[in-house]
Amino acid sequence: MANDKKNSDRYKKIFWAAFSPLLAMLTVWALLKQNESVSVRDIAHTAADASKPWFFMAIVSAICFIIFEGFALCSILKGAGFKPKFKNGFLYSTADIYFSAITPSATGGQPAAAYFMMRDRISGGVITAVLMLNVMMYTVSIVALGFVSVLLRPGSFSGFSLPSKLLIIGGAAVQLILTVFFVLVLKNGGLIFTFIRRIILFLGRKKIIRNTKKPIGRLTKAQADYTACSQLFSGNYLLLLRAFLWNLLQRLSQIAVSPLLFIAMGGDPSLSTDIFAKQCLITIGYNFVPLPGAMGVADYLMLNGFSGLMSRDMAFHLEMLSRGMTFYVCVSLSGIITFIGYLIKRRRRRK
Repeated sequence: MANDKKNSDRYKKIFWAAFSPLLAMLTVWALLKQNESVSVRDIAHTAADASKPWFFMAIVSAICFIIFEGFALCSILKGAGFKPKFKNGFLYSTADIYFSAITPSATGGQPAAAYFMMRDRISGGVITAVLMLNVMMYTVSIVALGFVSVLLRPGSFSGFSLPSKLLIIGGAAVQLILTVFFVLVLKNGGLIFTFIRRIILFLGRKKIIRNTKKPIGRLTKAQADYTACSQLFSGNYLLLLRAFLWNLLQRLSQIAVSPLLFIAMGGDPSLSTDIFAKQCLITIGYNFVPLPGAMGVADYLMLNGFSGLMSRDMAFHLEMLSRGMTFYVCVSLSGIITFIGYLIKRRRRRK
């Protein structure tokens, strides 16, 4: 039965790895079909004719989304007593981003980052606490930017259609619930380990695991590391602030791509704040959708939000270019870097 479960997990990974590119192609096709007056060639011409300095800043901002997560993970690991090199933190970041994008509800991101951390001989308990804190700050930063968008442009929410408003409200509710959940779990991580321990004992009773002493022993060690690490985090407000700021910068770098591209395309710079506020709400709206990369939903929200500020064709061009940079290019780049990092670590391990 254990082998059946492993095979099932493997098939699921293969399915989502194959389905995600197909979903991406279907999304692009549906968008082009929706606006037949615009073609891929038109979008390419728009990119070629864009202001080079602003377009370059948009590219740099999109790449910073990967870089800032690396800094966030490194800062948390340093607070836990480790001295990670940035290249390692960068690899954790690319693994998280790539596997989050190709799995539903981003379920594959943290296990992938954890895999590379374990290769760097970081204990399981510390990894759990580090990733838990990072996800918590990632969620808090999204909620914070939602408040910022309302302060910047109080009327930005009213410009969305009813389905978009419902997605944004639902996303905000989920993010707030997750924030509370992560705080509770970080303070009382024993709940996680108790649950895992019960699963191991259950598998032992069903004869799926023959000897439960070893996994229980490793789990007890991991729980001790987690408890020590989480206690260190809870009293280190400077560490928490740094983790929050890096995650906030990560979200800002992604959200800033749309207003930068808008200006690059010749749009009125005075509207860039409106686009930024809309993009903050859009991010909240698609972050809880259980689809790989929220493909389709994110595109719908962006088109709906931008159409009230510019022509339909310009909104379409902006959405395609922005989504292309912040998602498709970033995910592809993260996948390539993760694969290269995996090969390098595998070769070093063999030596």
